[in-house]
Amino acid sequence: MKLNIEEALRYLGVGKPIPEKLRRQAVQMAERLTAALRPKYLYRVFPLCHEADRISLPGTQLVLTGETARRMLAQCDAAILLACTLGAEFDALLRTEQARDMAQAVLLDACGSAWVEAGCDAAEEELAARIPDRYRTDRFSPGYGDLPLALQPAFCAALDTGRRLGLYVTESLLLNPAKSVTAIIGLSGQPQMAHIRGCAYCAMRQTCQLRKGGKRCAS
Repeated sequence: MKLNIEEALRYLGVGKPIPEKLRRQAVQMAERLTAALRPKYLYRVFPLCHEADRISLPGTQLVLTGETARRMLAQCDAAILLACTLGAEFDALLRTEQARDMAQAVLLDACGSAWVEAGCDAAEEELAARIPDRYRTDRFSPGYGDLPLALQPAFCAALDTGRRLGLYVTESLLLNPAKSVTAIIGLSGQPQMAHIRGCAYCAMRQTCQLRKGGKRCAS
């Protein structure tokens, strides 16, 4: 598992070329973070039930509606629910850094975002080894496209994230601890061509600093 420095710098919203001093600082912060803690994750496979205008996951309270779920899971008969978090330890590290040096705290926050994504990538690598005969969709999360954040409580209940990861959903439907991710990955017997790409599907599309500057993650 490795923290992607380029991804961390993108979370900072820094345009190219990246100042060499900032890159060195990001590398140092990434080394500090990865030495201090590792992402924790869990996942579970559920069957899918396709109905006229929705997709349900038997054994859970989850009902997926809208175009995003329909398009991504159209050829899938099962799905993986995945949750990953840096835990309360990261929140404590961030509070300490904020009290000491706000500039370094911003850098730590960006590295934290990249580190939890690295945890999700590691989970997918593990899944690929465990179920090599199944094709996976891109992972997508409540808040992407028209998949509502209101799914978070049922999502976390299905995985029992509170007991198993210390991960909860706040009244405003945010995940706590802050550096946490939930995601759905469809499973199919055939290659999957639908992908989650572009600003329209991103949960940060309304607040993204890159978009405000006329840039995109891939640029």
